[in-house]
Amino acid sequence: MEPGELEFFGRRPALLPLYLALREGLLARCPETAVKVSKTQLSFCRGPIYAMVSLPGRRRNLPAEPCLLVSFGLGARAVLPRIAEAVEPYPGRWTHHVPVIAPSDLDGELYGWLEAAYDFAAAKRRRRP
Repeated sequence: MEPGELEFFGRRPALLPLYLALREGLLARCPETAVKVSKTQLSFCRGPIYAMVSLPGRRRNLPAEPCLLVSFGLGARAVLPRIAEAVEPYPGRWTHHVPVIAPSDLDGELYGWLEAAYDFAAAKRRRRP
């Protein structure tokens, strides 16, 4: 664990076990991952950031119950009901936001997107001069 990861959940400690399960599953699938802690998010990096976890406040397109907001970057937009929002901050880079409420949300579909984001970050890293 990185310093600050546990403290990040100080205002929502009930979500810590869900994060730890996500973290364990993600690091098992994407072993070259580093975790960076900031005030507003936990970032998963492979050179560039490929996924983030945040603790959102009340937002209209998110569930009412407390959740982790898992965000990840892909080269194209994925349109599926689970994705609460997708934005294109710059051409060819789509950031997707998925609420995670329960351990059952940590499924093959979510990990598939995160693995694709991991590969997308690696490809971006190789293209840099």
